[in-house]
Amino acid sequence: MMMHKITVPALACATFMALHAPYVASAPVSQPAPVMSKTNKIDPQKQVAVIDSVVAVVNDDVITRQELNERLRVVIGQLQKQGTPLPAPEVLERQILERMITDMLQAQFAKETGIRVDDTQLDLAITRIAQQNGFPSLAEFRTRLEADGVDFKKFREEIRSEIISTRLREREVESKLIISDTEVDSYLANKAKMGGAKEEFHLAHILVVVPERASAADIQVAYNRAEQALGQLKSGADFAQVAAGYSDARDALKGGDLGWRPGDRIPPLFMNELQNLQPGQNTAVLRSTSGFHILKLVEKRSGSAQVVITQTHARHILIKTSEIFSESEAKNRLMEIKARIEAGADFAEQARRFSQDGSAQQGGDLDWLSPGQTVVEFEEVMNRLQPGMIGTAQTQFGWHLIQVIERRNTDVSEQQERQQARMAIGTFKSDEQYQDWLRQLRDRAFIEYRLEENQ
Repeated sequence: MMMHKITVPALACATFMALHAPYVASAPVSQPAPVMSKTNKIDPQKQVAVIDSVVAVVNDDVITRQELNERLRVVIGQLQKQGTPLPAPEVLERQILERMITDMLQAQFAKETGIRVDDTQLDLAITRIAQQNGFPSLAEFRTRLEADGVDFKKFREEIRSEIISTRLREREVESKLIISDTEVDSYLANKAKMGGAKEEFHLAHILVVVPERASAADIQVAYNRAEQALGQLKSGADFAQVAAGYSDARDALKGGDLGWRPGDRIPPLFMNELQNLQPGQNTAVLRSTSGFHILKLVEKRSGSAQVVITQTHARHILIKTSEIFSESEAKNRLMEIKARIEAGADFAEQARRFSQDGSAQQGGDLDWLSPGQTVVEFEEVMNRLQPGMIGTAQTQFGWHLIQVIERRNTDVSEQQERQQARMAIGTFKSDEQYQDWLRQLRDRAFIEYRLEENQ
């Protein structure tokens, strides 16, 4: 079903990230200044040229100078509020343009392959973001955004793009991951040998991607770029500033911050280097299948002791939505099933007859679920239910009827440890394969740069 946790818009997009924690907004975006003639009068022809100029062609779409300027203003505001020194203007401009091209390619591919987010799903996601940021209603959240100069329509579209990007990654990468028992066994054996397995590391990184089927010259160019970044770090430049200017990773504009990660969720290639670092130090340039990396060890701490977690034994019935079967039709079908169960029908039998999930043959039984194993919307409803109770939840998969069977508190068992190992392997395999997929997407695309023409 949904055993990968999907974090719907963490506001990773550069547009809405800095003012108040955890909610952040940017200053109002002003329009490009009109071009003035020597007599200080507006030159209409030059003004039209600035507004209509194209800085990149991406297949059948274009990115305009105005769009690039607008994104630049927002990102600069974000970096300044974070206290991150600004990269050189031409470096930051090129970095933002590359990010916009990648976003546009994903949006085009999603449209071509039928991924869409309707307004109902979008409203649910934005409502959840509002609640997570302390706003009891969507109206209050919108008022605050607009008071801070954020165009709410643009905000909605940014969040829609975030959700589409998440769904693309899940469908094109995560759903195709294969993690064998042999990999898990090997991982656990290495973990037992590693002294840092019980430690946690706060990391930041810089990634310079190597294109798929890259020539020796392409690889050298990428390596030189990574070495330039390392050279700036050796000269005393701020890591976040260098990441914003050089890193191809999506967290580049957050200074490349990866947050805290346990040692057993860090690839061995990186872990071997981190063991030799003190907080504040960074590695040399490292090579992986994705490209060239520079890691910074921000902090290190001892890992937590054995953790007792609350697990929920639950089952569900899923009615999916589609272009043919609307949200309201799916909900109505589910409510009919719910009424039958409340009137005495057997839940497992109804699941076998009507559920559109892989668990249907097991009567909808999902076995024991640990925190984080299901999508947020599902888990929130499940956690509110007492054993024996049923409730409904809407997620990106459709409408669910959930029944909690029982709960238990349990120590991290061997089975749980293997599941954590599988998730850890999946995390770094997913990251690498996602970068590979993005490279393939770019390789298939027609991209023409016109940035120099518009300087």
